[in-house]
Amino acid sequence: MLNLPHNKKIILFDGVCNLCDSAVQFVIQHDKNDVFRFVALQSDLGQQILKHIGINPLNIDSVILYEPGIAYYYKSAAVLEIAKSLGGFFHFGTLLRIIPAGISNHLYDYIAKNRYKWYGKKESCMIPTKQLEAKFL
Repeated sequence: MLNLPHNKKIILFDGVCNLCDSAVQFVIQHDKNDVFRFVALQSDLGQQILKHIGINPLNIDSVILYEPGIAYYYKSAAVLEIAKSLGGFFHFGTLLRIIPAGISNHLYDYIAKNRYKWYGKKESCMIPTKQLEAKFL
């Protein structure tokens, strides 16, 4: 059994992707209710969570939102659930659910496939500052 914080939603992200890092920073900045915790997909815990929820780590090219004991979401569904959880203005992003999942996931896959080319890649995962350390597992 994984030792994860209760009542927190966990965002698994590509720890070396600059676009993903920017997205994590955006969520941290707008997470006014302290809903989220973050785990790099490349980390031991990230790999354990993937195994626990039954996702092959070799086939993953997506952000994953994991709500322990409840559900997990990936690709565009994860992005929409994150927006919903941020609340406020971002909740309006859930209106994009009217776009069929096949189309939104196709767009998501196109961006994911080109993210390193467009935004670059780091040599290693981000090291959180002392102020942000508690948000990363």
